[in-house]
Amino acid sequence: MSLPPRLPPDPNDAPQDTLDGDSAEIFDVELDDVAPDEDLEAESAYDLNLDDEAGAASLRQGLRAVRAHWKYAPAGPGVYRMLAEDGAVLYVGKAKSLRRRVASYTRLNGHTNRIARMIALTATMVFASTRTEAEALLLEANLIKQLKPRFNVLLRDDKSFPYILLTSDDRGPQLTKHRGARNRKGDYFGPFASVWAVHRTVNVLQRAFLLRSCENSYFDNRTRPCLLFQIKRCAGPCTGEVSAENYAELADEARDFLAGKSRAVRERLAGEMNEAAEHLEYERAARLRDRISALAAIQGQQGINPQSVAEADVFAIHEQAGQFCVEAVFYRACQNWGNRAYFPRADRTLSLGEVLAPFLAQFYADRPPPKLILLSHEIEETDLLVAALSEKAGRKVEILTPKRGEKSELVADARNNAREALGRRLADSASQQKLLEALGAAFGMEVPPSRVEVYDNSHIMGSAAIGAMIVAGPQGFMKTHYRTFNIKIDPTSGDDYAMMREVLSRRFFRLLKEEGQAPETDPEAFPRKPDLVLIDGGRGQFDAALAVVAELGVIGVTVASIAKGADRNAGRETFFVEGREPFKLAPRDPALYFVQRLRDEAHRFAIGTHRAKRKKEFAQNPLDEIAGIGPSRKRALLQAFGTAKAVAGAGLADLEKTPGFSAATARLVFDHFHDKG
Repeated sequence: MSLPPRLPPDPNDAPQDTLDGDSAEIFDVELDDVAPDEDLEAESAYDLNLDDEAGAASLRQGLRAVRAHWKYAPAGPGVYRMLAEDGAVLYVGKAKSLRRRVASYTRLNGHTNRIARMIALTATMVFASTRTEAEALLLEANLIKQLKPRFNVLLRDDKSFPYILLTSDDRGPQLTKHRGARNRKGDYFGPFASVWAVHRTVNVLQRAFLLRSCENSYFDNRTRPCLLFQIKRCAGPCTGEVSAENYAELADEARDFLAGKSRAVRERLAGEMNEAAEHLEYERAARLRDRISALAAIQGQQGINPQSVAEADVFAIHEQAGQFCVEAVFYRACQNWGNRAYFPRADRTLSLGEVLAPFLAQFYADRPPPKLILLSHEIEETDLLVAALSEKAGRKVEILTPKRGEKSELVADARNNAREALGRRLADSASQQKLLEALGAAFGMEVPPSRVEVYDNSHIMGSAAIGAMIVAGPQGFMKTHYRTFNIKIDPTSGDDYAMMREVLSRRFFRLLKEEGQAPETDPEAFPRKPDLVLIDGGRGQFDAALAVVAELGVIGVTVASIAKGADRNAGRETFFVEGREPFKLAPRDPALYFVQRLRDEAHRFAIGTHRAKRKKEFAQNPLDEIAGIGPSRKRALLQAFGTAKAVAGAGLADLEKTPGFSAATARLVFDHFHDKG
């Protein structure tokens, strides 16, 4: 069989919103219908690290699967998925010609060990055709972010960035922090690397432009100015302390400043201050002076402020010990708005450019790109990424790898930050691994644990009872894996043992279900199953945990319990482990300090969640429990009767007189409070 020339597999990752449903074509081919090539059995796999008989057989079977689907692959652009026998997605890629790209996988020679293993595990392929290669790039990134394939470069720690929102509101523009979907009308400025940076900037902007930060519900119910007006951080538009025209001018000045016209704003304010001083309006001049001082403060605290780069994102990548770090720095309005380090998961055989390209595609999958993107390393298919991002943004986007000048200095600073961040991470990982080894030795484990789960319960005499699970691993506390459990047993019982049994039963039942549906296939991924389970409690909680593990048939998990010492003093804890007598650790044992950190983190998380739940229950309105009664009707009831207690005691005839209430709706409210028996 003659095949097109081999194309290198393309591990790019990218974004897209939605494609027409007709553009996706699914091809499912039975392998028995396709005869293997004659040379398939004869070719050697020794240079692919698959030289044992089982590995060679898997490789031959994978090649048959790829060749079978190659016959039916579309010739145009699109995205392909390589799936394992259990349905797990191994790899997502895009291509200008799907047929040519799949053909590149049908040969044994010329692949890296990573690609060869991927082919060996492939049982079937799925294709999605797109109109253009740029669309394929966008779709590929979205699929990678959703499916997290084992053999792709994966962007981890993909949290959304905070923005500053200046609303377009008839009541008067509001200045506030914003995350998530942009469903409010207004101007969005960002991204900022941290919430702290947003809060600091908003506070200074309030002093400089006197814009309101209150929500509309608070704004609509003011009868006199609030404290922010008294301390000169709001102009008081809620009660007419400032005219609508003057307040709109303040909003325009803030918008210009955030858009990069800071010099023009400061010059205009300085002119007004001098004019006020000449007319002997010293109080007004002093207020303008304070506003200018606030603007100078916010510009002076932004760190490195470039002169020639008004809007850009800078990305620099560094590799050490097989791990990668990408440092992202954000510049807006000629100001440094913060930086953030990312540690993507990628095969160590990939070059820095091969990791950076898919990282960028995934990074901008759900974020608007800036006008300029500066990179530390050249990437392949730059023109394609530019076309895709420009199409997504609706304007031109430029990607550069500067070699000299101020832009190059910005990239160099980002590269230094990436090097330092990766060095800190490796150092932390080394010390964390030593602690895990000490912990495993303390509890008699043959292999140090990779995933440690710690459980604690929190309640007040059974009320607002919650269970908390924190997770630790080689990278420290894995907060994205933390879980809380709303305990469902009788809250008045206060039975801590029953609560622990419920929490562990739900946790391990779900774990066994997930393992049965989709077994773990990626040895580099953080494991779903714990090696060590720590219970904050004594013998009773320990026995309850052992009973749950035995009942569900969980194997390979060490269970231990931590009983507080005499007078609840740290350092005197007693430990329970199956098959051993209760014991204590030496006062200066590093494992003891580590266990105390784990227990304190679990306690902090449990207490915080319990308090949040208790606060929510305390503030809950009885009217919230009435099905079919929304915010408008609740407001009408409270305006008519004053309190929820008065609504509960109202007669049916009185409820029917409530504005906007029909007889059926009034009956619904009346029955809710009176048909309890």
